[in-house]
Amino acid sequence: MLILGARTKGRDNTSQMSRGFWRKLSLLVLSLGLTLGLAAMAQAQQTGPATGLQVPRYVSLKYDRVNLREGPSREHRTSWVFQRAGLPIEITAEFENWRRVRDSEGTEGWVLQTVLSGRRTALVAPWKKDGLMVLQAKAGSGEMIARLQPGVIANIKSCDDKFCHIFGDGYDGYIEKISLWGVYPDEKIP
Repeated sequence: MLILGARTKGRDNTSQMSRGFWRKLSLLVLSLGLTLGLAAMAQAQQTGPATGLQVPRYVSLKYDRVNLREGPSREHRTSWVFQRAGLPIEITAEFENWRRVRDSEGTEGWVLQTVLSGRRTALVAPWKKDGLMVLQAKAGSGEMIARLQPGVIANIKSCDDKFCHIFGDGYDGYIEKISLWGVYPDEKIP
């Protein structure tokens, strides 16, 4: 009887261990599912609802005069007027045909998407006081071909991990990515 009791108890113990294992496995699967679901939601939140493109992202202004509004409609007051075609702007949100944007100084507001261009430009170190060198080649050993003043708008041809190939009036060369506003540190532009 004692042996039977031990076996029965052993079976119950195994059964309890088995139930505990399945309970833990179920919680693990549920937790993994929630984590993947949250990751998918986070990824979905990184794309604009109007375009499906990444948000935030950089674009540039098409025109010399662009009204920045307090909200996403023509009824909202104009809070600022950009007066520089080609100026790089960061899109931070989308609503129908309106884009919430931010400039290099942190000014934010809404513009119509029709005043924006996908052409990539960047401001040359608007936070610096001295000019920056544009090099003929990607390395520090490259010959200097131009010196650009802070705030100059440069057109971007491409960017790798460290350098961007830029061009403009009278120059075509390379500058360190960290010296530009309009390109993310980890962004590569083919």
